[in-house]
Amino acid sequence: MVFADDQEWAGHLCAFVRGGLQQGEEIKYFADTTNPERVLRALTDAGIDAMAAVRRGQLSVSTATQTYLAGTGFDPDAMIGLWHDAVEAAVARGYGGLRAIGEMSWGARDIPGADRLLEYELRIHHEVFERLPLTAWCFYDRRLLSDDCVDVLAGAHLTSRGDPVGGPVLRVAPLADRPGLRMSGSAGYDTRDVVAAAAAAVRGMPPQRVELDLADLRHLDAASLATLADAAAGRPADTPLGVRQAPPSLRRLLGLFPEFGSVVEVLDR
Repeated sequence: MVFADDQEWAGHLCAFVRGGLQQGEEIKYFADTTNPERVLRALTDAGIDAMAAVRRGQLSVSTATQTYLAGTGFDPDAMIGLWHDAVEAAVARGYGGLRAIGEMSWGARDIPGADRLLEYELRIHHEVFERLPLTAWCFYDRRLLSDDCVDVLAGAHLTSRGDPVGGPVLRVAPLADRPGLRMSGSAGYDTRDVVAAAAAAVRGMPPQRVELDLADLRHLDAASLATLADAAAGRPADTPLGVRQAPPSLRRLLGLFPEFGSVVEVLDR
C-alpha cells in the first residue's frame, strides 16, 4: 500500500481494520514512525471502537523495534518464522486468522538487515501467504522513502495499491502460481542490489524447482547471470533453476559461459 499523505494513510488503515473486525480476525499494527496512540486515535475518529478491540485482545498496536527489529536487526528467515507463530497463536485464541499492517519506512534507514527487505518481500508470498490464513499490508510512505525504493519494493508484491512514479529500471516480483520470480526491465550495473536480492530469494525458496520468467527482461549482463547462477548452485541438486522466455542476452551468455548451464536451465529453447 503506497500513499503520500495522512488522509490516505488513515483511509487505508481504517478500511483494513474495520474489515478485520467484521471477519473476526486478530489485527496487529506494527508502527515505525507513527505514534501508536495516533493509530488508535485515527480509528476512533472514524467511528471504530478501537479501545474495546484492544481490551478484548483483538487489536494490538506496537512498534517494529518492539517486534521484528527488536534483536540485532532484520532477518527475513526469523520474520517468516514469526508470521507462522503469530498466525498459529491467533487461531489458537479462536480468531479466524490474522490481519496485520507493517510500516516499512525503516527499510530506508541504516538498520542491520535492511538490505534484505526486498529478498523478504520476494519470498513471503510462497513461504507465508500461500500457507496461512494471513492478510497483511506493507505501508510505504512516499514522504519517507525514495521513489525508486518504493517502486522496487511495491513491485515485489503480487498486488499493490498506489500509483508508481515512473517504474524502476529492474522490477522483480514473485510468480503467483509456482515458486519463482518474474524479472522485467534491464539487469545490469545499476541494478546490482536488486539482482542480489532476487538471487537471495532464489536461494531461500522451498526445495523444489524454481523458475524465472524473463519474458519482459530486455537485458541481462554477465555479472547478473553469475549472481543468479551462484544462487542456483547453492540450492539442492534436484531443485534446478529453470528459465522461461530467456532474452537473447542470456542465451548468448550461456553460450559464452557453458559452466552456467549446469545450474541454469532454459526451459523453452
